[in-house]
Amino acid sequence: MAKNNLGQWAEQEAVKLLLQHGYDIIKLNYFSRFGEIDIIAQSKQELIFVEVKARTPTQMGHAFETVNQSKQQKMIKTAFKFLQEHPQYEQYYCRFDVIGFDLHHKIAKNVQQDLSKISYDQSWIENAFTLDADLINL
Repeated sequence: MAKNNLGQWAEQEAVKLLLQHGYDIIKLNYFSRFGEIDIIAQSKQELIFVEVKARTPTQMGHAFETVNQSKQQKMIKTAFKFLQEHPQYEQYYCRFDVIGFDLHHKIAKNVQQDLSKISYDQSWIENAFTLDADLINL
């Protein structure tokens, strides 16, 4: 793991969680001019756009609370771009989830370290937000 050790660890843990729940991973770290979606997963006729967050105890609030309206708007626009590029998914039900990891101990975010033994609380909020006409404004 290079650039953001903690962020990559959190995304790997989120992928494991999604796979355990029967989801197929379609794309990791999908970028568009509007932003990034960490994970795009599928289950039957459902497409899930997932934001993954990890926080240490020195930061206020829970990991999922950092997905503010601006981030939601970027994710929605990015999801629309993905759907334009992949029309095979246009009939799928789409939802936006947030998977958060709140670490119990402070760690250095960008330092190589063994994260396999860290303790944390995990939250998975399905339908964390929905398509809101006020958020889209493409």
